[in-house]
Amino acid sequence: MSNIPVYLFTGFLESGKTKFIQETLEDKRFHKNERTLVLVCEEGVEEYEPSKIPTKNIMFETIDEESDLTEERLAEAAKKAKATRVLVEYNGMWQLQNLYDAMPEGWLIYQQMLFFDASTFASYNANIRSLVVDKVQDADMVVFNRVPLGADQMPFHQAVRALSRNAEIAYEYTNGKVIYDDIIDPLPFDIDAPVIEIKDNDYALWYRDATEDMMKYDGKTIKFKGLVATNKGFDDKTFAAGRHIMTCCVEDITYSGVICNSEKPTGLKAGEWIMLTAKISIEFHKLYKGKGPVLKVISVSKTTPPEQPVATF
Repeated sequence: MSNIPVYLFTGFLESGKTKFIQETLEDKRFHKNERTLVLVCEEGVEEYEPSKIPTKNIMFETIDEESDLTEERLAEAAKKAKATRVLVEYNGMWQLQNLYDAMPEGWLIYQQMLFFDASTFASYNANIRSLVVDKVQDADMVVFNRVPLGADQMPFHQAVRALSRNAEIAYEYTNGKVIYDDIIDPLPFDIDAPVIEIKDNDYALWYRDATEDMMKYDGKTIKFKGLVATNKGFDDKTFAAGRHIMTCCVEDITYSGVICNSEKPTGLKAGEWIMLTAKISIEFHKLYKGKGPVLKVISVSKTTPPEQPVATF
């Protein structure tokens, strides 16, 4: 079975998804005899205009209810369209995992773009933040539409960077001009120091950076305060050290730790707080199901919990 690329467009009502998809479909450069299925999971004020699209090899399929988002429904629509690629205008009020679970075998997300109306973003981010987090953390690009001329980019930038360091950010101003974000975010710790010291308030940022761009930490020495976790598959020289991290709300608090190996038994127990100094090696570990940071213990000692036990961004 050949893979079907999926181009995913997310965002809340009237954020500019339909307009962008319509303009993309009108561009002749986007079409090279592909057969395209467009899944429309949200209908707003703006409607698609098939008559302006320079090909007939396209089929629109509307999914009105989240319960209709099933593997069988998607596979049937793709078969009917004889689709070689899929575009999805996704409902911002639906969790992305529901789409991921429903995608038929062979469907692969090639690009995920997220759209926000700059004038309503703050309200969405304050009132339904869990849905904002859900969309930002997987996005390849975040586009803020209808940005007023002279508006400060920093609040938008910071909101995205609190959830993703990898997503590109673009601002489309009310005069139609598009500017790409070029704000540089210095990390709050020195990765070139002989020992990278992670302050208690910076653990979440370090953990995200170390998992998103892990190779730059290979061979580095690090020091941080962490909570011990154990696993039945560990021997007496292996443990995990990390923190519980809250991304947006209490419901999403997750223990986020790294594997640690010691040359001798540590006697550490789950739930103990430690001060750890270790050398990072990026290597395969079965708990990562691939490569990840494995910390070679240099020194470890028991300590008191940080003032805020749950780390945040």
